[in-house]
Amino acid sequence: MDGTGVKKPPKRQEGRIILQFDYDCFYAQVFEQKNPALKSKPVGVKQKNILATCNYNARRHNVKKLMLISEAKKICPDLVLVDGEDLTPFRDMSKILFNFLRSHSWNGKAERLGFDEVFLDVTDIIEYNMFCLNRASMAESFFYLSKKDPELGFACDLTSVAGCVVGVTPDSVDLENPIYLRHLLGSHLAQFLRLKLEQDFGYTSTCGISTNKLLSKLVGSKNKPQNQTTLLAFNDEDIINFVDGHKLRTIPGMGSKITHLLESHILSKELDKDSGPFDSLVTAREARLHPTISPSFLETLLGGPGAERGIGSRVWGFLHGVDPTEVKEASDVPSQISIEDTYKGLETVPKITEELHKLSCSLIRRMRVDLVILDDGSDIPGSRKWIARPRTLRLSIRSWPKADATQPQNFGRVSRSGPLPNFVFDLKTDIEEIAQQLVAEALLPLLRRLQNEKGQTWNLQLINICAANMVTGATGDKTGAGRDIATMFKKQDEVLAPWRITSDDTDEDEKIIGNELENPLSEDSDSDISWEATDNSICTTCGHSIPSFALSAHSRYHELGE
Repeated sequence: MDGTGVKKPPKRQEGRIILQFDYDCFYAQVFEQKNPALKSKPVGVKQKNILATCNYNARRHNVKKLMLISEAKKICPDLVLVDGEDLTPFRDMSKILFNFLRSHSWNGKAERLGFDEVFLDVTDIIEYNMFCLNRASMAESFFYLSKKDPELGFACDLTSVAGCVVGVTPDSVDLENPIYLRHLLGSHLAQFLRLKLEQDFGYTSTCGISTNKLLSKLVGSKNKPQNQTTLLAFNDEDIINFVDGHKLRTIPGMGSKITHLLESHILSKELDKDSGPFDSLVTAREARLHPTISPSFLETLLGGPGAERGIGSRVWGFLHGVDPTEVKEASDVPSQISIEDTYKGLETVPKITEELHKLSCSLIRRMRVDLVILDDGSDIPGSRKWIARPRTLRLSIRSWPKADATQPQNFGRVSRSGPLPNFVFDLKTDIEEIAQQLVAEALLPLLRRLQNEKGQTWNLQLINICAANMVTGATGDKTGAGRDIATMFKKQDEVLAPWRITSDDTDEDEKIIGNELENPLSEDSDSDISWEATDNSICTTCGHSIPSFALSAHSRYHELGE
């Protein structure tokens, strides 16, 4: 132990097997499925004047995603451009592929990130197949996909790991080593699912196989495209050796803000945190072994207002390849809903406001499609209700770089978040009206927080608004959160009616209470609002969202020089 705190290695969970699927150039593949002739050509998916992505034929010509269309055409004159403005076909195909992978999950732990990435926790399937394994006939094995139907599965040769391997290559296969057997079986299940995705749907993918989400994603990127990689690691040292060689920015969960702060400290120089993407200079090994770096110091360095609780321990774990995060159980409710658009350059607040209004209309419309259903339990025909409500509103922007030929262009996003106002859940109000209020009361204040300096001139290339931090309602929620309390009281009133004692001289207080109980909560109010989602104000000193009742005390905090 030194002045910076204890540098004890974090605890590791070795019993899980996590598969991380990543569809190859997903947007491009969607167009290639519609028009097979594109498969042999360099294809770029454009959104306005930017390449959202491109296929590997284009990448072989040094075309890269997020490149300007004009620049991409100079590098590759034969580049075929397709319009990717409408996200509907990507969203629909993503759901189809996800539902296929999800159908092979026994425990329901299937998590989709974006349109093209899926995590599967297949630990229970692997454990069952380890129990059924005939070690005397590994070359003629059978992988069971069902406990109830012994014929549902596939034949496989378990004398070797399927696909590529990173890490330790054992001199001889130890069939009694549970770590090896889990990874062996996991690799063959991954191969089966990847081949099914290609044969049944026409989509190629890459997969990483390991014991947690961080490692499976990291190892899955080693052999792209149309391949898979298993991380064979039998102890802590093997895993640390694998993680050590990676630059900090390439480690999943190490965002740009965390990386900037950490690398600035380690290199003893201030890195421009607003410069967007940068070449990460520090490896995980250099950070892990730095004399000042410990969980407690990382908490001090990375913590503060708005930071995730326990961020120091979490990042310390990342540096050791430890990620206890569970794969979320699959849900019919999306984890977030976002809308974005790109521009040649939005320079004035009126133009930005106009675009924010358009995006807000699309966001609210999507929320009503994805999160609202008919309320069968209501006495009013045609009534609708929310099955989930997002709590957080996030605004992200990307600006065009300043005209300076000596500086490389960058396309880094910056974001600010705040509570999503309750008025967006009013199903009786017109979408246009709600969008106008959302822009004025929530999005423009977030935009002001993104200003680097007073009088800043805008030159926006992208705007994204996102409703996140979903809280499920009564439908499918065992906790009963979001229950229609008005209906509950009404039914209770009918049941107790024969036993009610009535009086002609009921006092005023009881009349008031009775009126409130007739409709204590409207259909669109939220029965479980935390103080963070109440009426908040923005601190002009630090820019954080503060509940109105606490604003004066917070201002005093700054006055005292804290």
